[in-house]
Parts: sequence; C-alpha cells; structure tokens
Amino acid sequence: MRLTKNKRRSRIKNRIRKLISGTKDHPRLSVFRSNKEIYAQLVDDVSGSILTSSSSIEKEFAKSKLDKIKMAASVGKNLAEKAVKIGVKNVSFDRSGYLYHGRVKSLADGAREGGLKF
Repeated sequence: MRLTKNKRRSRIKNRIRKLISGTKDHPRLSVFRSNKEIYAQLVDDVSGSILTSSSSIEKEFAKSKLDKIKMAASVGKNLAEKAVKIGVKNVSFDRSGYLYHGRVKSLADGAREGGLKF
C-alpha cells in the first residue's frame, strides 16, 4: 500500500525530530505550511515552550497582496526580528518533512536576511 503525502511527511518529520532539539539559547525554528498560509515558531524543547512565532495570518501580512513565496520571506524576516529582540541569533532549522524548496526555502532565506544563523 502506497503512503499518502501527509503520512510520508509525518515519517520524515519524526526522523528529523530525533536529531534536532532546541534549547533556550539555540531554539528550533519549526515550519508549518498549509495551502494558503505559512507558520513559523521558535521552540525550546527542553522546557516545552514557544519563544516567539510569526505567521502569514497576522494583521500586518493579511492586508498585503504578496504572493505566497514573498509572503514566506517576509514571515521569516519578521520572525528573525522578533528573535533578535529576545536575544536569539542561532537556531536549528526544522523543515518538518517539507522539501527545502519554494516557500520553505524562502522563509529560511528571509530569516537569514533578518539576522538568524543556522
């Protein structure tokens, strides 16, 4: 029986999560991508808390008429600015089983442009 896209992504995600773990000083940048929106958050896996997050459904992005790839870049840049404010510069990038291409790559490039290193 063939795997569906979501089950395949879930398997890859679990495999990646075994290797990547975030701390308060070096959090995990987790990405979720839906058909319309993109979400990113910095996770401290030790305490199980979210340090900061950004998504394309925030008010500042909802009114802009950007395409999805440019929107992902601006979400990444916004997340990086929030992270720098709380004193985080180094992160581990968790692509959550998605290919490093398109919106996921654009978000990562925007985060790098905003000042994050990974």
